[in-house]
Amino acid sequence: MAEMLTLLLLHPDAEYTLSEVAGKLGLPLTTVQREANRFSDAGLIRERHVGRSRLASANPASRYTRQLTELVSLALGPMFVIGEEFQALNAIAVAIYGSWAARYEGTAGHAPNDVDVLVIGDAPRRGMYEAAEQAEQRLGLPVNPVVCSLHRWFAAADPLIQQIRTAPLVWVIGEEPREGEGWCAGARRGHGGAPARRWAHRAGARSAGRRGILARPRAARPRSGTGPHGCGT
Repeated sequence: MAEMLTLLLLHPDAEYTLSEVAGKLGLPLTTVQREANRFSDAGLIRERHVGRSRLASANPASRYTRQLTELVSLALGPMFVIGEEFQALNAIAVAIYGSWAARYEGTAGHAPNDVDVLVIGDAPRRGMYEAAEQAEQRLGLPVNPVVCSLHRWFAAADPLIQQIRTAPLVWVIGEEPREGEGWCAGARRGHGGAPARRWAHRAGARSAGRRGILARPRAARPRSGTGPHGCGT
Protein backbone atom coordinates (compact mmCIF):
# COMPACT_ATOMS: atom_id res chain seq x y z
CA MET A 1 0.00 0.00 0.00
CA ALA A 2 2.83 2.39 -0.80
CA GLU A 3 0.40 4.32 -3.03
CA MET A 4 -1.85 5.22 -0.11
CA LEU A 5 1.04 6.45 1.99
CA THR A 6 2.40 8.37 -1.00
CA LEU A 7 -0.94 10.08 -1.55
CA LEU A 8 -1.09 11.26 2.05
CA LEU A 9 2.57 12.23 2.39
CA LEU A 10 2.59 14.26 -0.82
CA HIS A 11 -0.45 16.23 0.41
CA PRO A 12 0.55 16.94 4.03
CA ASP A 13 -2.04 19.71 4.46
CA ALA A 14 -4.92 17.66 3.12
CA GLU A 15 -7.09 14.85 4.35
CA TYR A 16 -9.17 12.25 2.58
CA THR A 17 -12.02 10.00 3.54
CA LEU A 18 -11.06 6.37 3.17
CA SER A 19 -13.66 6.07 0.44
CA GLU A 20 -11.88 8.83 -1.48
CA VAL A 21 -8.56 7.03 -1.09
CA ALA A 22 -10.09 3.78 -2.32
CA GLY A 23 -11.61 5.54 -5.33
CA LYS A 24 -8.45 7.37 -6.29
CA LEU A 25 -6.27 4.29 -6.04
CA GLY A 26 -8.79 1.86 -7.50
CA LEU A 27 -8.64 -0.38 -4.42
CA PRO A 28 -11.32 -2.11 -2.34
CA LEU A 29 -12.45 -0.05 0.61
CA THR A 30 -11.75 -2.95 2.95
CA THR A 31 -8.12 -3.01 1.83
CA VAL A 32 -7.75 0.72 2.43
CA GLN A 33 -9.37 0.41 5.86
CA ARG A 34 -6.98 -2.37 6.83
CA GLU A 35 -3.92 -0.42 5.71
CA ALA A 36 -5.17 2.73 7.41
CA ASN A 37 -5.36 0.80 10.65
CA ARG A 38 -1.75 -0.31 10.22
CA PHE A 39 -0.48 3.16 9.38
CA SER A 40 -2.43 4.69 12.25
CA ASP A 41 -1.09 2.13 14.73
CA ALA A 42 2.43 2.93 13.52
CA GLY A 43 1.84 6.64 13.99
CA LEU A 44 2.39 7.42 10.30
CA ILE A 45 -1.06 8.91 9.74
CA ARG A 46 -3.66 10.59 11.90
CA GLU A 47 -7.39 10.16 11.72
CA ARG A 48 -10.61 11.83 12.74
CA HIS A 49 -14.28 11.02 12.25
CA VAL A 50 -16.91 13.29 10.76
CA GLY A 51 -20.26 11.63 11.07
CA ARG A 52 -19.83 8.17 9.59
CA SER A 53 -16.81 9.21 7.54
CA ARG A 54 -13.28 8.34 8.59
CA LEU A 55 -10.73 10.89 7.41
CA ALA A 56 -6.99 10.32 7.21
CA SER A 57 -3.99 12.60 6.72
CA ALA A 58 -0.23 12.43 7.10
CA ASN A 59 1.10 12.77 10.63
CA PRO A 60 3.74 15.54 10.64
CA ALA A 61 4.66 14.67 14.22
CA SER A 62 5.97 11.22 13.29
CA ARG A 63 9.73 10.89 13.41
CA TYR A 64 9.57 8.99 10.11
CA THR A 65 7.47 11.47 8.10
CA ARG A 66 10.31 13.53 6.63
CA GLN A 67 12.38 10.51 5.58
CA LEU A 68 9.38 8.67 4.16
CA THR A 69 8.25 11.74 2.24
CA GLU A 70 11.68 12.02 0.63
CA LEU A 71 11.62 8.32 -0.23
CA VAL A 72 8.15 8.19 -1.78
CA SER A 73 8.74 11.48 -3.61
CA LEU A 74 11.60 9.85 -5.46
CA ALA A 75 10.09 6.39 -5.85
CA LEU A 76 6.43 7.20 -6.63
CA GLY A 77 6.02 10.97 -6.42
CA PRO A 78 6.32 11.77 -10.15
CA MET A 79 3.30 9.60 -10.98
CA PHE A 80 1.14 11.59 -8.61
CA VAL A 81 2.56 15.04 -9.32
CA ILE A 82 2.71 14.75 -13.11
CA GLY A 83 -0.83 13.38 -13.16
CA GLU A 84 -2.10 16.32 -11.10
CA GLU A 85 -0.22 19.11 -12.85
CA PHE A 86 -0.81 17.90 -16.43
CA GLN A 87 -4.47 16.96 -16.10
CA ALA A 88 -5.72 20.43 -17.10
CA LEU A 89 -4.16 20.06 -20.56
CA ASN A 90 -6.89 17.59 -21.60
CA ALA A 91 -4.29 15.58 -23.47
CA ILE A 92 -5.13 12.20 -24.97
CA ALA A 93 -2.52 10.59 -22.74
CA VAL A 94 0.49 11.53 -20.61
CA ALA A 95 3.34 9.20 -19.72
CA ILE A 96 6.69 9.34 -17.97
CA TYR A 97 9.61 7.85 -19.87
CA GLY A 98 13.39 7.91 -19.59
CA SER A 99 15.46 7.07 -16.52
CA TRP A 100 12.66 7.50 -13.98
CA ALA A 101 10.38 5.10 -15.85
CA ALA A 102 13.27 2.65 -16.22
CA ARG A 103 14.01 2.71 -12.48
CA TYR A 104 10.28 2.30 -11.74
CA GLU A 105 10.21 -0.75 -14.00
CA GLY A 106 13.14 -2.26 -12.13
CA THR A 107 15.99 -1.52 -14.55
CA ALA A 108 19.20 -1.05 -12.59
CA GLY A 109 20.93 2.31 -12.80
CA HIS A 110 21.64 5.59 -11.09
CA ALA A 111 18.87 7.54 -9.37
CA PRO A 112 17.02 9.74 -11.87
CA ASN A 113 18.19 13.35 -12.14
CA ASP A 114 15.09 14.51 -14.00
CA VAL A 115 11.64 13.42 -15.16
CA ASP A 116 10.87 13.08 -18.88
CA VAL A 117 7.20 13.50 -19.77
CA LEU A 118 5.42 12.56 -23.00
CA VAL A 119 2.21 14.45 -23.81
CA ILE A 120 0.13 12.96 -26.65
CA GLY A 121 -2.41 15.27 -28.24
CA ASP A 122 -2.86 18.90 -29.19
CA ALA A 123 -1.94 20.28 -25.77
CA PRO A 124 -1.19 24.01 -25.64
CA ARG A 125 2.55 24.42 -25.28
CA ARG A 126 2.32 27.31 -22.86
CA GLY A 127 0.07 25.31 -20.56
CA MET A 128 2.37 22.31 -20.86
CA TYR A 129 5.43 24.35 -19.91
CA GLU A 130 3.58 25.89 -16.96
CA ALA A 131 2.55 22.42 -15.78
CA ALA A 132 6.16 21.27 -16.07
CA GLU A 133 7.34 24.25 -14.04
CA GLN A 134 4.81 23.55 -11.28
CA ALA A 135 5.81 19.89 -11.22
CA GLU A 136 9.49 20.86 -10.98
CA GLN A 137 8.81 22.98 -7.94
CA ARG A 138 6.96 20.17 -6.20
CA LEU A 139 9.40 17.39 -7.11
CA GLY A 140 12.67 19.26 -6.86
CA LEU A 141 13.69 17.70 -10.20
CA PRO A 142 13.77 19.12 -13.73
CA VAL A 143 10.70 18.08 -15.73
CA ASN A 144 11.21 17.82 -19.50
CA PRO A 145 7.94 17.62 -21.49
CA VAL A 146 7.65 16.39 -25.07
CA VAL A 147 4.43 17.03 -26.99
CA CYS A 148 3.49 14.69 -29.80
CA SER A 149 0.43 14.55 -32.05
CA LEU A 150 -1.60 11.37 -32.30
CA HIS A 151 -0.60 11.04 -35.96
CA ARG A 152 3.09 11.23 -35.13
CA TRP A 153 2.70 8.69 -32.33
CA PHE A 154 1.12 6.18 -34.70
CA ALA A 155 3.62 6.90 -37.49
CA ALA A 156 6.66 6.59 -35.18
CA ALA A 157 8.76 7.92 -38.02
CA ASP A 158 11.28 10.03 -36.10
CA PRO A 159 14.04 8.68 -33.85
CA LEU A 160 12.76 10.32 -30.65
CA ILE A 161 9.33 8.70 -30.83
CA GLN A 162 10.85 5.39 -31.86
CA GLN A 163 13.09 5.52 -28.79
CA ILE A 164 10.24 6.44 -26.47
CA ARG A 165 7.97 3.69 -27.79
CA THR A 166 10.57 0.96 -27.24
CA ALA A 167 11.58 2.13 -23.75
CA PRO A 168 9.75 1.77 -20.43
CA LEU A 169 6.69 4.01 -20.15
CA VAL A 170 4.56 4.76 -17.10
CA TRP A 171 1.18 6.11 -18.17
CA VAL A 172 -0.20 8.59 -15.63
CA ILE A 173 -3.12 10.01 -17.64
CA GLY A 174 -4.99 7.89 -20.16
CA GLU A 175 -3.33 4.90 -21.78
CA GLU A 176 -1.24 4.12 -24.82
CA PRO A 177 -3.18 5.05 -27.97
CA ARG A 178 -3.56 2.15 -30.37
CA GLU A 179 -4.63 2.32 -33.98
CA GLY A 180 -8.03 0.86 -34.75
CA GLU A 181 -9.52 1.67 -31.33
CA GLY A 182 -11.94 4.32 -32.57
CA TRP A 183 -9.85 7.43 -31.89
CA CYS A 184 -11.71 10.41 -33.24
CA ALA A 185 -11.25 14.16 -33.07
CA GLY A 186 -7.83 13.46 -31.64
CA ALA A 187 -9.05 12.12 -28.31
CA ARG A 188 -10.71 9.24 -26.57
CA ARG A 189 -13.04 10.40 -23.84
CA GLY A 190 -14.22 8.85 -20.64
CA HIS A 191 -17.05 9.82 -18.33
CA GLY A 192 -17.80 13.50 -18.00
CA GLY A 193 -15.78 14.41 -21.09
CA ALA A 194 -12.44 13.81 -19.40
CA PRO A 195 -9.81 11.57 -21.00
CA ALA A 196 -9.97 7.97 -19.83
CA ARG A 197 -7.35 7.57 -17.11
CA ARG A 198 -5.39 4.45 -16.27
CA TRP A 199 -1.84 3.55 -15.39
CA ALA A 200 0.16 1.07 -17.43
CA HIS A 201 3.70 -0.02 -16.85
CA ARG A 202 5.10 -0.35 -20.35
CA ALA A 203 4.15 0.59 -23.89
CA GLY A 204 2.13 -2.39 -25.04
CA ALA A 205 1.82 -3.86 -21.54
CA ARG A 206 -1.46 -4.62 -19.84
CA SER A 207 -3.18 -1.85 -17.98
CA ALA A 208 -2.50 -1.67 -14.27
CA GLY A 209 -6.19 -1.03 -13.70
CA ARG A 210 -5.73 1.94 -11.40
CA ARG A 211 -6.80 5.49 -11.96
CA GLY A 212 -4.31 8.31 -11.85
CA ILE A 213 -4.20 10.48 -8.74
CA LEU A 214 -5.72 13.48 -10.45
CA ALA A 215 -8.31 15.12 -8.23
CA ARG A 216 -7.22 17.90 -5.94
CA PRO A 217 -7.57 17.04 -2.23
CA ARG A 218 -9.73 18.89 0.21
CA ALA A 219 -7.96 21.21 2.59
CA ALA A 220 -7.24 19.71 5.98
CA ARG A 221 -8.98 21.08 9.01
CA PRO A 222 -6.46 23.11 11.05
CA ARG A 223 -5.14 21.38 14.14
CA SER A 224 -3.15 22.67 17.01
CA GLY A 225 -0.31 21.20 18.24
CA THR A 226 15.26 21.55 -18.00
CA GLY A 227 14.11 22.89 -21.15
CA PRO A 228 11.03 21.33 -22.83
CA HIS A 229 11.24 19.62 -26.18
CA GLY A 230 8.56 19.56 -28.87
CA CYS A 231 8.29 16.87 -31.51
CA GLY A 232 5.75 18.83 -33.49
CA THR A 233 2.30 18.07 -34.66
